[in-house]
Amino acid sequence: MHSYRTIEEIDDSVETLYEIQKSKFITHLRHVDTEEDAREFITAIKKRYFDARHNCSAYVLGEKADKQKSNDDGEPGGTAGNPILEAIKKNGLTNIVVVVTRYFGGIKLGAGGLIRAYSHAAALGIEAATILEMTPFAQLDVAVSYEHLATIEHYMRQNDIRSKEADYAEGVTLHLLISPAESEKISEDITNLTAGRAQIKSGDEELIAIPVK
Repeated sequence: MHSYRTIEEIDDSVETLYEIQKSKFITHLRHVDTEEDAREFITAIKKRYFDARHNCSAYVLGEKADKQKSNDDGEPGGTAGNPILEAIKKNGLTNIVVVVTRYFGGIKLGAGGLIRAYSHAAALGIEAATILEMTPFAQLDVAVSYEHLATIEHYMRQNDIRSKEADYAEGVTLHLLISPAESEKISEDITNLTAGRAQIKSGDEELIAIPVK
């Protein structure tokens, strides 16, 4: 399981506008998990901006960002889709699709101008999105008596340990979310803090979204 960066937006709520030489570049993006989702989003934007000359796009998919595709949609080859794709890669993002719509203003920008414009437009959209770091965490189930609860909770606060909602019965079962590499150390610490009375069980790993500041 690998960590990776993506965006939070699951709709097209992000919209940015960049104008140069009377041409308008409108950027939309969203989080996607499959190529089908990416294609559907691109199609939806094209339908919305049916009167635009170009709706250029790019997407990156997979935890290892190994699925990539771009489309110039009528612009000169390599001047639109690839700059959008490079903006995504520069930010280290995956599971994202970006569409930049261009309304031509009557003044030609040239190949270099187009590359810079599409790159900047895509970067503006990405900057407006919420970036998430999908981080692997291992669940550690810790069953303790109530007399040890305050001690363990203090330890969790001191070490910034995340957790799921606890189960309360005759005792308390805490569901800690920790870095897999720290599992052994934290288990040992809790064992020492409770004089060996805690029952500790390792659970599955999962990816948790951490907002990037």
